[in-house]
Amino acid sequence: MTPEERIVELETRFTHQQRMLEDLSAVLIEQGRQLEEAERAIGRLLQRTDELGAQLDTPRRAEEERPPHY
Repeated sequence: MTPEERIVELETRFTHQQRMLEDLSAVLIEQGRQLEEAERAIGRLLQRTDELGAQLDTPRRAEEERPPHY
């Protein structure tokens, strides 16, 4: 392999790696957006559960309930 061929090969590999890095960055950004959306949805669900629990005057979660032996 001549030095020129080697340089072309390295440049080709570099270009592919650069493209892969850009693709991975885009995926990471999208997953971050999805995570934020899921966290907001969970927050809304917890708030709604609190509201319904207050209407029923019952604990929201199992860990808030008193054990049967109390």
